[in-house]
Amino acid sequence: MNNLDFDSITADLVSKSGATQMAVLAVAFLLAWLLTRMLRPRLPDKLEPGFAKIGAGSANRLMLPLLFLILAWLARLLLAKFQTVPILNIAMPLILAFVAIRLALYLLRHLIPPSALLKSSERFIAFTVWGLLALYLTGVLPELLGSLEDTKIPLNNQHISLRQIIEALLLAVITVFIALSLSRLFEKRIMEADSVNISSRVVITKFVRVIALVLALLIALTVLGIPLGLLSVFGGALGVGLGLGLQKIASNYVSGFIILLDRSIRLGDLVTVDNRYGVVQGIKSRYTEIKSLDGTVAIVPNDTLITNTVINHTHSVRLALMKVTLSVSFDSDIERALAILLAAGTAQHRVQKAPAPAALIKQLADNGIELALDVWIHDPDQGQSGLRSDILREVLQHFRDAGVKLAVSTAASAAALAATSAATASGQASIPTQAQPVLPSSIGSTTGNTPNNAKNNQ
Repeated sequence: MNNLDFDSITADLVSKSGATQMAVLAVAFLLAWLLTRMLRPRLPDKLEPGFAKIGAGSANRLMLPLLFLILAWLARLLLAKFQTVPILNIAMPLILAFVAIRLALYLLRHLIPPSALLKSSERFIAFTVWGLLALYLTGVLPELLGSLEDTKIPLNNQHISLRQIIEALLLAVITVFIALSLSRLFEKRIMEADSVNISSRVVITKFVRVIALVLALLIALTVLGIPLGLLSVFGGALGVGLGLGLQKIASNYVSGFIILLDRSIRLGDLVTVDNRYGVVQGIKSRYTEIKSLDGTVAIVPNDTLITNTVINHTHSVRLALMKVTLSVSFDSDIERALAILLAAGTAQHRVQKAPAPAALIKQLADNGIELALDVWIHDPDQGQSGLRSDILREVLQHFRDAGVKLAVSTAASAAALAATSAATASGQASIPTQAQPVLPSSIGSTTGNTPNNAKNNQ
């Protein structure tokens, strides 16, 4: 279709025939919308991934514009018998282009790995392409491009038109989008290679992404005829920026690659950094995500992992030692208590058989014998509170059955002794002096009143 005159299109819009054509388009769109509301619930919504699901999704997305296109085409055939239809002649290819754009973007979503960038920019891409086509069909685009071509900007002893800059930006966006999509596809294949170490896989994917971005920008500049010498200007500006205040950002990027290359910290490791205890969930270019056992995620700059001390609890082996301590009274059967403690630890499915659990006498305290159970677990990232609770519940149950008594704390013993002394003193004060009996030695030693002291009090 040849480019139309914009002035003639404007004149048609304000004429009676133009109003009729706009009304016909509005009615066609309304009918298409109503038909879509009726037909869309009949489409299957629960399908397995494959061609059937892609076909149903395509029908769902294209039903409204396709029905609008068919109804507008029929209206154009009928209305063309009575008057000229220049507006409908422009609307038909625009509607058809919109259908093709939506179908292409939907298929593109299934051909490349899904990403937030594609989802967020899908509508922007569709309306941008459709808008450019609309400007071309109405004859506005050639005039707009001519104006942009006449606008020159001096840069490094050269003159670059505003059209070249806009085309460079658009081409750079397109090539970067393609490069990122291909790198994500490559990244998905690399991350599925279990034979390669996880840190090596992450390093490879990051290098591929950087190389893809650089190549995309170089291709965009070369296609547009922009000299690569202009990159020296950008390189100088970047160097000044690094010198003025971007050292920390550059340090974080370099530190991220160092961490991945030396494998000191890997995905899934249980670490402690600046009193933050958690699992390494992701190692990004600038920061590392550490997920605590309570679900919170700490964003730690990579430079911190290089310059500060990091405790990696699973660096050499993915096992963690868990201790369970308790105290029993001196008159308890210690061998029986140790056997119960060991059996309770061995019965838990999270406890490793090798190294084997060990029940030990930790120390002899003032109020009892302190016992300890040492067990090794293979999933420290799942926490220890639940496992410790299960072990203690089983130990308490078997202690009751076996008659093993837990030790009473020194503070509780002192409180009980003070209460007994107060109760005894109160009872003595209420009884007449002549009728007071001589206290037994055991009670006297507890309350602090010996028989001699009682006699002196009388």
